[in-house]
Amino acid sequence: QVQLVESGGGLVQTGGSLRLSCAASRGTIRTYHMGWFRQAPGKDRVFVAAINLTGAMTDYADSVKGRFTISRDNTKNTVYLQMNSLEPEDTAVYYCNVVSGRTAWPGRSWGQGTQVTVSS
Repeated sequence: QVQLVESGGGLVQTGGSLRLSCAASRGTIRTYHMGWFRQAPGKDRVFVAAINLTGAMTDYADSVKGRFTISRDNTKNTVYLQMNSLEPEDTAVYYCNVVSGRTAWPGRSWGQGTQVTVSS
């Protein structure tokens, strides 16, 4: 089973940018559709973006459309989330996982995530 490690989070001001990475520490992502999710304090984890296994198709939550870009490099076994024009509402722990549509595969565990904090 593929294991994933998120990185790239940090503290940024409103309007700033960050690029998150999701690397496979074990196994390969090549045969999976992949997605990013986020969980703000006191709230449920929600879908952010997804990409199909070839990278040809992407999908975004309305709240991030036009600001975030998901991509993948299967040769590096890594999925990325480029986040621009960040807003305080984007503050959350960000996670990646194997997806079907906008939902993580049932039974898949979650990694530790990476914290993104946007200051106003």
